[in-house]
Order: sequence, then structure tokens, then C-alpha cells
Amino acid sequence: MSIEELYQKMAQSIIDGDSDASIELAKEAVQSGMDPLDAITKGFVVGVNQVGEAFSCGDAFLPELVMAGEAMKAAVSTLEPEMEKRGSHREMLGKVVLATVEGDIHEIGKSLVGTMLSASGFQVYDMGVDVAVTKLVAKAKEVNADIVAMSALLTTTMVKQREVIEALEQAGLRSGIKVMVGGAPVTREWVQKIGADGYSEDAIGAVGVAKSLMGKA
Repeated sequence: MSIEELYQKMAQSIIDGDSDASIELAKEAVQSGMDPLDAITKGFVVGVNQVGEAFSCGDAFLPELVMAGEAMKAAVSTLEPEMEKRGSHREMLGKVVLATVEGDIHEIGKSLVGTMLSASGFQVYDMGVDVAVTKLVAKAKEVNADIVAMSALLTTTMVKQREVIEALEQAGLRSGIKVMVGGAPVTREWVQKIGADGYSEDAIGAVGVAKSLMGKA
């Protein structure tokens, strides 16, 4: 199999959402001596981008996006030991602290955003759901975050997004951190009202917003 064919198979494993295939192809890349960074950028990421474009156009749906994200994660984790051995590091686009805000326990949308950000080259610290304002701000400070991304699916918990922004300001961190918000009730008007930097209705859009905020779009 030529290198180009291997890249195509890698991309296809992500499009198919086939984690078993992506792991086997990642192992094959290591055994053949391929640079693991090339496997990611020229193979697997191509598939992520294709699924993302299809989702944006309405030609792919949420389950396919989730499966593609999981297949990408599986491939990257298989390649990581080889990357460490070679001392090669994938370019990280930025550090993102991600959470569903306090009082809200909705997981799926937030987790999908985390998976797609990871697959696209961000270092993601997923804090889970029902995360207190103080914990979120402390984590952002601890890891020197570039972006804080918050999800809220209830109108009653949306106010916590504003409280996090206010807390970041009080801690003197706001000028160095971009804030992204999302969730079903979140609108552009709300984003402007609370002074957030970006918002998206879905996980693929969130990746685009995050890249744009980091000047990597």
C-alpha cells in the first residue's frame, strides 16, 4: 500500500466512524516508520474535516459526528507514545477549559465540543457538568488557559456564563482569556450582553470559532 493510499484509508476510517480501523491504521503507520504527525495531519484530520463539512451542509448528522470524533481520539491516543518517543509534538492551537455551568447537568453537547476541539488540535481540560464558577476560574488560572468554553442548556443556568466572565475580570484574567459560550438557549444577543467573545450552535462551528479566536482560522 502506498503512503497516499494509507492516508486515504486513515481519512476514511474517521468518515466511517470506525475506531477499530483507525487504531489499526495508526499502528500500521508506526510500524512503517511514518511520522505520527503526518499520519494525523495528512490522514486522520482530513477525515475529521470532511465529516465537519458534511455536518455543516446537513449531509451528516450528530451520531456520525460523535463516532468520527471518537475514532479520531482513538487514533491520536494510539500515536501518542510514538510521538513522545520521537520527541515530536503536534502543534497545539490553544488550551481550552471546558465545562457545563453550575446547576446544569447536560453532558452530550459539551462533550462533543471537547472531542472535536481535541481532534482539531486544541488541548482540552473538560471539567464535566455542574461546575462552580470559582472552580472554573481557578482551573483557567492553573493551566494558563487561552479559552474558557461554557455550555448551558437551561435558561435558568445561562446567568452562570455571565458570572464566570465577571469572576475572570475580578481575578484579572479576562484580558488574556477568550470566552466562548453555547447551549440551546444562547443567542447572539446574549453573547453581546454578557461580553463573551464567541458562540456557536454546534460542535463544528465551535472549532471554527475557537480557531478564529486564536488567529488560526
